[in-house]
Amino acid sequence: MSTNQQTSPPLKDAPRTDSSAKVTNVRWKLFILLLILVTVNYIDRGSISVALPMIQEEFNLPPELLGLLLSAFFWTYAAMQVPVGWLIDRFGPRKMLTASCVGWGAATAASGLSGGFLSMFIARMGIGVTEAGVMPAGGKLNALWMPAKERGRGATILDAGAPLGAGLGGIAIAGLIALTGSWRWAFIIAGAATVLLGWAVWWYVRDNPRSHPAMSEAEADYIEAAHREEDEANAGSNGKGKLRNYLKYRSFWSMCFGWFGFNGVFYGLLTWGPLYLSESKGFDLKEIGWSTFVIFGAGFVGEIIGGRLADTLQTKGFGTNKVMRTLLGLSAVMVTLGLVGTTVIPDPITAVIMLSIVLFFLRWVGLFWAVPATLGGRANAGVLGGAMNFSGNIAGFLTPIAVGLIVGATGGYTWALLYFVGSALIMGISVITLDYSKRLAI
Repeated sequence: MSTNQQTSPPLKDAPRTDSSAKVTNVRWKLFILLLILVTVNYIDRGSISVALPMIQEEFNLPPELLGLLLSAFFWTYAAMQVPVGWLIDRFGPRKMLTASCVGWGAATAASGLSGGFLSMFIARMGIGVTEAGVMPAGGKLNALWMPAKERGRGATILDAGAPLGAGLGGIAIAGLIALTGSWRWAFIIAGAATVLLGWAVWWYVRDNPRSHPAMSEAEADYIEAAHREEDEANAGSNGKGKLRNYLKYRSFWSMCFGWFGFNGVFYGLLTWGPLYLSESKGFDLKEIGWSTFVIFGAGFVGEIIGGRLADTLQTKGFGTNKVMRTLLGLSAVMVTLGLVGTTVIPDPITAVIMLSIVLFFLRWVGLFWAVPATLGGRANAGVLGGAMNFSGNIAGFLTPIAVGLIVGATGGYTWALLYFVGSALIMGISVITLDYSKRLAI
């Protein structure tokens, strides 16, 4: 079934039940599942950062090699974004999400069997390949399942799994290490749980809202009516397009550079944050786990609030550009100030507070996962989401290496934090130059 046909009949293996007469909220339940999926994704992705002090000691790695190891995931993750976005548009998000779950769970477990730097590096690259489809598929589902006025919340529910997973991962992986006495068993257990999650994804996710067995007629009609209204407002821009057709637009590049700057901050803190707290602030493993939970937990709360605020303001009649540029511009300012504060104030508790403020406002930029659907429509949301995430994950593999070189050269983290400030400035310029109000003509 083509993912571009929004009004196709129910699948034969998903017969409509008596629930069709009731008002349902299947779309929100689907996005709660996606929140869980992305949370587990980031627990697995960030597990190496929590275990990094032990891995560094066992493998006897200098800061420069640590940076290279932390970047391995992002090399393949970034390289796969555009191809996997095309595959999602071609075959649908359900298949790609299921394959991703099984694949990255197996790769995470395999990383627990690493015998040294090279095998760990290869395992991390494998995790990057297999996780690549998760966020573009989520962006595609946001386009297929959500009316335009609800995509802010859809985007931030999806993306809120990143800080939630990073926060819970600090406790979960530290707890598994303490329970088993080994970072290796922690990785193996986390990977096995992820493989099981793939079953839940296949069972519940559908590429087309009307084909879901629990979907009521009222909810399906509501979604389809909103999509028809959106298509009518963008007449002439609803067709299938190629990525190169978008390269001439400023908004496309603002989307890409905005996500690049965002990830320069987020992935920098995700990969090097625990070691920063250990080496610069003297935190032990338990303190790292709880501090990571507080910092990234603040990001989760901020992202949910940001999505609700954006949709509420637009529902009250404020223009899309005014809402998005105001909220995301404020986000960039607060992130910059918080990072500067972390740099100049040495107190450990203050550092945790300031980084919590940084993550709270930084995660408002999770609203960007509504942008591919805005610029490209439902037909092209996968490939545009892949292009956006590719740009962001260039920062993903550059940042850990850059921070490793900076820390190795200076013996401290001050210039690394200033590197994050530079990323926040790139993000700030981009979020206020992007036009969030119209679909790009292709």
